[in-house]
Amino acid sequence: MKILILGAGRVGSSLASTLSREEYEVSIVDLNKDKLLKLQEEFDLATEIGHGSHPLTLEKAGADKDTILLAVTNSDECNIISCQIAKSKFNVKKTICRLSDSSYLESLEAFGSDNIDIAIGPENEVTEHLIDLIKHPGAEQIESFANGTLKVVSVKARKDGMLVNRELKSIKSDMPNTDTFVPAIYRKGKPLIPDGKTIIKENDEIYFLAAETDIDGVVQEMRLQDASSSRIMIVGGGKIGFALAKGLEEDYKIKIIDPDKDRCEFLSRQLNRTIVLNGAGSDEELLKSENIENIDIFCALTNDDETNIMSAFLAKKLGAKKTIIIVNNYTYINILPKNFVDIALSPQRLTVSMVLQHLAKGDVPQEVIFKMQSGAEAIEGIIHKNKFTEKFFNKPISEIPLPESCVIAAVIRGDKTFMHSKDLLLKPDDRIIVFILSKTDKEKIENLFLED
Repeated sequence: MKILILGAGRVGSSLASTLSREEYEVSIVDLNKDKLLKLQEEFDLATEIGHGSHPLTLEKAGADKDTILLAVTNSDECNIISCQIAKSKFNVKKTICRLSDSSYLESLEAFGSDNIDIAIGPENEVTEHLIDLIKHPGAEQIESFANGTLKVVSVKARKDGMLVNRELKSIKSDMPNTDTFVPAIYRKGKPLIPDGKTIIKENDEIYFLAAETDIDGVVQEMRLQDASSSRIMIVGGGKIGFALAKGLEEDYKIKIIDPDKDRCEFLSRQLNRTIVLNGAGSDEELLKSENIENIDIFCALTNDDETNIMSAFLAKKLGAKKTIIIVNNYTYINILPKNFVDIALSPQRLTVSMVLQHLAKGDVPQEVIFKMQSGAEAIEGIIHKNKFTEKFFNKPISEIPLPESCVIAAVIRGDKTFMHSKDLLLKPDDRIIVFILSKTDKEKIENLFLED
């Protein structure tokens, strides 16, 4: 499959590295020669120096009817024009367009019929994730599957958790009316597939599946639930900060800080119950005057990673109970001290997940990367009758051949969900969720979802 990526920024580079390892035929376009040279040295791909929306650049990069175009530059306008030209002039197979401005996402028909096949809005996705994390304190990642009816949640086990130092199967006696399953545990950074006799240890990173209404109860098993939050301070009144405040202000007491006076005036006009403050998130006197010690959740959401990190450090030092930040440079994720930054959310990870979902072979409604470096992810796919699956129908799902380090976490059949039911007989159109603990041959999994 030919993939043409426009933009060698963090998202484009991550996609290039991920897709080239999966044996796609990858080309990437950017104006920055040094970025392209570095990618070419590290991965098996082609590069083209030029502007992504220029017809000659697209032609040199090999755009044709077999190409899937990924327009992921930092410019919405460049991405839109690139998709229009790629479709009209080169008749590319599919266009996937990254759009930051929600007004563009709401006006796709204005850009021509079928010019943008798939539009992705990372900022909207980040906002939804932040709202989920605020509503479910204690959870560190929450991802939706099965049209939102199931959530995959990660939580760090603490010594005050009810299940810590006990066997995993004890959760059934603790919560007899809750349907949940733990497909993976990361212990000291190493993955393991647990069974009922696995002892949960402090600092284990546990991934579990549950309905949204059961998330808090399962988290309570792994760690003492954080107190419910009512006071939230947001640093950064950009698209994400504004959307988060608007989404929460009816239920929480919100303060939002931004250094730009014009932006503050806009926020004041658009927000109803949020207190808007003009200033910097790293201004110690400002934070003290706004009683930072009474803030339950401090969210640093500017476009500058260093500002977010330092603001969170300062807020924690001054007494904020919990800090959540966004970091665009994924390499920061694993080196941030947990005593200052409780949760670091990566727009880069979410964007790459959204793109990969639309590149998967077969019928794959959802694909989410949990750890970009280790390859941990979950894939939701619909089983169709084909040469890879036909001999497994009406046999236990445990007989489905999966690569090592993969586990079927759930089967959705109609409106029923079966959590890790090894003896369940496979049927056509079953929707399964496969949890992948480390880098593996995903083609064997995606073959299950191919339509005959």
